[in-house]
Amino acid sequence: MRMRTCLSIVALLATSTAALADNKTPYWGSIGAGKARMRTGPGQQFPASWLYQRAGLPVKVIATYPSWRKIEDPDGTQGWMQANLLSDKRTAMVRGEVRAMRERPALAAKIVWRAEPGVVGKITDCMNGWCKFDVAGRIGYIETAHIWGAN
Repeated sequence: MRMRTCLSIVALLATSTAALADNKTPYWGSIGAGKARMRTGPGQQFPASWLYQRAGLPVKVIATYPSWRKIEDPDGTQGWMQANLLSDKRTAMVRGEVRAMRERPALAAKIVWRAEPGVVGKITDCMNGWCKFDVAGRIGYIETAHIWGAN
């Protein structure tokens, strides 16, 4: 009985890892852990080049290697991170200057919030150059040209 359970768990883990490796690159995700190391190659034997301490930071996955992902961060830095440190939750970061968050996805819509550069929020409903942007419950629409993580 114990052996059958172990084999089932191993099979499930192998299937999950294979499914993650099948993702077509590039694709968007975010850092899922409070602390995550970027490495120079796809393995713990490679030196760490950066320590991220910001869960939710958007990243672009540009390559996959079994349980590792080559990512690019909002500053353009590239390196490898363990897949289990990443999340498929879509986030974006405000770029440039203070940006308007609007009531509807239209330039003429009322401004409901303003977001400073570097602010990270969850994004959904991206279409026609706009995304619904949620920053700790403050929700509005923001132009995709003003955020990193949506294009």
